[in-house]
Amino acid sequence: MTTARRMHTATLLPDDTVLIVGGYGEGGVAVASAELFDPVGGTFRATGSLSTARGGHTAILLSTGKVLVIGGYGTRSYPEVAPAELYDPASHTFSAAGAYTGRGGCDFCAPSILLADGTVLFPGQYPAQLYDPTSDAFSVGGTMISDQSAAVTLTNGKALFAGGVEIGRSSRAEVYDPATHTFASTGTMAQPRVWHTLNWLPNGMVLAVGGETDSCTGNSCVFAGSAASAELYDPSTGTFLATGSMAAARSTHSATLLRDGRVLVAGGVSYGGIGIFYGSLASTEIYTPDVLVRGPALVAVSGDGRGQGAIFHAGTTHMAAPEDPAAAGENLDIYCTGLSIDSAIRPQVAIGGRSAAVQVVSQAPGVPGVNQVRVRVPLGIQPGPAVPVRLTYIDRPSNEVTIAVR
Repeated sequence: MTTARRMHTATLLPDDTVLIVGGYGEGGVAVASAELFDPVGGTFRATGSLSTARGGHTAILLSTGKVLVIGGYGTRSYPEVAPAELYDPASHTFSAAGAYTGRGGCDFCAPSILLADGTVLFPGQYPAQLYDPTSDAFSVGGTMISDQSAAVTLTNGKALFAGGVEIGRSSRAEVYDPATHTFASTGTMAQPRVWHTLNWLPNGMVLAVGGETDSCTGNSCVFAGSAASAELYDPSTGTFLATGSMAAARSTHSATLLRDGRVLVAGGVSYGGIGIFYGSLASTEIYTPDVLVRGPALVAVSGDGRGQGAIFHAGTTHMAAPEDPAAAGENLDIYCTGLSIDSAIRPQVAIGGRSAAVQVVSQAPGVPGVNQVRVRVPLGIQPGPAVPVRLTYIDRPSNEVTIAVR
């Protein structure tokens, strides 16, 4: 990278580049710089800078194609939360987002999270804040029952927050309901955790892995180091269930849902208890759920997942191919697999490296097992006979196909 940094963010943009923002550099000083990674050339280049240096923040790709950078800690008093900013990939610049309507921050804030309706929930203020990208404004989003340190969106449109720090590590969990803007307690984890991960699984469950934990006797708890255990949250019953344990106890690791439905757990640190630090980990592990559900796939005319996509002018059987190209602003019907029709979470679609507005997700008429996604072709894309199209559904990208655009 052009700048050494940690506790930064890396966000995949619709044009396949990766936006890397902020973090802490040499001497633990927060940095305001940002850079773009080009996977084709394998190169990094500087882009616009934040107005407020920060690390430990969240960066979220919005349906508008911009990136919301929110929360985190600056170079002044900890745990002060910095104002939100927007990155515009078209101009490569940052600008201030709407102002918060809450106050203060929290020591171990849960990350901001993109909700199914396209708004962003920011728990790092009291009360929590909701950011609307359409109006570029924050509003009150309810008050958390207690500070939680990990979050994930559920397929029913709600959000799960679990673990954190109270008097010692916490096993509490709560669910946010965007319809009522309220938080409600849900089942308790079998083990208290902080610096753990939460991952949505394609079967609707949530996987909680690792983290720092405590050993408790009655009301007395002592730091017990990193945890190897994992558990599953069932949204239908609001309960946590035990599942397989890792070979290595770890916290501050990463956990990534793979296209085949498994979860890659990587790195982190391992503690044995108070004053016992085993060090950073280079190891990785794979979690395999009971049932594997593959990620989304765009249907291609060739049958091999490449080239001209099965993408039609909306409501017709005419394909957006070179002999009948699509136009900017037009609606198209994309045929794909791997989406849950009952899910409140919509896919994200990129056409020609720009975000396309998703309008309707349904079952493809007369084609069992195939989904139909109606989108609007974004303005400003480069026309051509083979414009790339890609779909992402709950952090899992599809294959890439093409359409023709005049």
